Amino acid sequence: MSLRVVPHPRITTRNEASQPNGFLVPVWNVHESTLPDDRTPQQLYVTVCSPGAQKGPHLHLKRWGYFTCVKGNVRVVVRTKEGYEVAFSGEDHSYSTIEIPAGCPALIENQGTVDAYVINTPSPAWHKDDVDDHPVEGWDFPG
Repeated sequence: MSLRVVPHPRITTRNEASQPNGFLVPVWNVHESTLPDDRTPQQLYVTVCSPGAQKGPHLHLKRWGYFTCVKGNVRVVVRTKEGYEVAFSGEDHSYSTIEIPAGCPALIENQGTVDAYVINTPSPAWHKDDVDDHPVEGWDFPG
């Protein structure tokens, strides 16, 4: 299995005088066939990872995750049946969305010097009656 990583363009936005006033990054659109219908995002949240910090590893047996770093940069480590895979997202990595399959533990790591803002659009959505958080056994990623 290979992680699916989908890069996104950075599009300059302009004011009425056609002067640049920022940018946008299209992360997901229901009218584009980037995700299977049964894994269409059902929730959207932002998690912020401090410089040098890690979040995880976390394991969800039902929930797929779709991580897109929109400020800063992150390294995402995922343990699949074949071993560990590493992918990157953020300003230096085409704002790529990294698909985390259900059943694969993953962690987010900010290797930079500024906070990293990561959007997650999981499916199915988190619910207090079905938290779907499980212990991660034997995590031994070397780096």
